[in-house]
Amino acid sequence: MSPIEAIRSATTVAAELLGWQGKAGIVEKDAFADLVAVPGDPLKDVSVLSKIDWVMKGGQVVRPLPR
Repeated sequence: MSPIEAIRSATTVAAELLGWQGKAGIVEKDAFADLVAVPGDPLKDVSVLSKIDWVMKGGQVVRPLPR
């Protein structure tokens, strides 16, 4: 599986399976757009997803992580 396929499986595909398409797995107005910041490009190296710098939920950084 390519990095983009893995990311889609964890986001848009998972949302579809849960019946939440249009509300989860996307970054759009009125969607559940919780985000993570990572030190790199997960499309080039998916392993950076295990190195989360911070988490944003509901527009607020709720979990800055120490490095």
